[in-house]
Amino acid sequence: MKVVRTFPRLLAFALTFLMVLTSTLSSNFIAHAQRRGARGRNRTAGENRASAGTNPKVDQSNRSFNTEVKRMIAEIDQRNIERTVRRLVSFGTRNTLSAQDNPTRGIGAARDYLYNEFSQIAQGSGGRLTVEKQTFEQPAAPPPQGRVPRATLITNVVATLRGSQAESADRVYVVSGHYDSMCTSPTDADCDAPGANDDASGVAAVLEMARVMSKRQFDATIIFMAVAGEEQGLLGATYFAEQAKAKNMNIEAMFTNDIVGNSLGGNGVRDPRTVRVFSEGVPSNETTQEATTRRSVGGENDSSSRQLARFIKDVGDLYVPAARVQLVYRRDRYGRGGDHIPFLERGFAAIRFCEPNEDYRHQHQNVRTENGVAYGDLPEFVDYSYIATVARLNAASLAMLALAPARPKGVGIVTGQLTNDTEIRWTANTEPDLAGYEIVWRETSAPLWTNSRAVGNVTSFVMRGMSKDNYFFGVRAVDRTGNRSPVSYPRPVARSAR
Repeated sequence: MKVVRTFPRLLAFALTFLMVLTSTLSSNFIAHAQRRGARGRNRTAGENRASAGTNPKVDQSNRSFNTEVKRMIAEIDQRNIERTVRRLVSFGTRNTLSAQDNPTRGIGAARDYLYNEFSQIAQGSGGRLTVEKQTFEQPAAPPPQGRVPRATLITNVVATLRGSQAESADRVYVVSGHYDSMCTSPTDADCDAPGANDDASGVAAVLEMARVMSKRQFDATIIFMAVAGEEQGLLGATYFAEQAKAKNMNIEAMFTNDIVGNSLGGNGVRDPRTVRVFSEGVPSNETTQEATTRRSVGGENDSSSRQLARFIKDVGDLYVPAARVQLVYRRDRYGRGGDHIPFLERGFAAIRFCEPNEDYRHQHQNVRTENGVAYGDLPEFVDYSYIATVARLNAASLAMLALAPARPKGVGIVTGQLTNDTEIRWTANTEPDLAGYEIVWRETSAPLWTNSRAVGNVTSFVMRGMSKDNYFFGVRAVDRTGNRSPVSYPRPVARSAR
């Protein structure tokens, strides 16, 4: 009986002890967490940012989503693209040296068709799109030195969608494809040269972009262009780029679409998602002094063209998940070239879009069948759904460029004193809807920007506790709706502007 009477008292004591112990442990745990949080809050901002800088998953791009851009690219129709490719093929040849006055065959028929197509689009644009023929005479440059045996008229078809913001309308983005074609010999003007992939595919993408984008307004100006003379040595693009340079045209970026029509390569690999984006690192027009500076501080991976390619990848990941953007860090393929090169050589940022696995049986080949193998650039070897994906990637990127502020100018990183902080400064943008700027950074071995920080509407900022020796930095502008410019990479400057 004594044990029975004692048990309730023992049970009550045990319960009381457990409650006190639990309360004590909980209090100690909370206090420890609070002290740990306080220590975290007491770390310098630079220490926090330095830690973030080592993690590629932190704060990737902070891009806001524009639902109108998503609606716009959904309007791109592969049926229109296929119709354009087959119509261009129907002209038999589009060799730059072929007939210019035959209404059904040759380069002249293709030129007139494209001019009429762009003009019809312009009629439905509410006056926003204007179309012109840019014609020039290319002097004779016969083989073996050149590919123009006689003086030849070359015509670029140029459609301009003028920007609606006064402060941005003179900022220009150019997108092109070349409408000329060739057989095995670039000077054979008589053979059938269907040119379905090279490069009716690029021209069809540009024409379809113009159709959907001309219905809308953008802050900056977009030029849609079909050029000739590419197979003769990038002649049409060179003329346009040289004229732009002479006129001090503010071309912020140039895209060329060349061989963007097939998802099945000659290696047997079918890849309907990957789009190669070629971008040069060391600028083609780099001066000796600029090269010396670059070698001393790095930057061979941070040209304006490389920033443009990174911008395209960011936009593609957000708006065109059907596309996998493959950044190729070189100007173009081995032994090949495209219409972006004349722009690069004149100091404009430019990139090339291209399919991932080319089939050389369907490029620069006379149409024929040998040993059961079909040769020639024919429309049956084109994937029109793939071209539509490339066109959507182009259109989304152009839209976000033309809606965003200009990339910051005069960006410099102060190197005049030894410090573990990094001071960056730049020139103020002029757009009325500018919200401010972001500093971006990455490890020096990283190919893409991994982190960013909003710094407000200022023209200089100090990254505390982050050494310029340990990271690459850049600056981009942001407007009030969250549109972001491409990144500007800083040049070293001796001292602070303060």
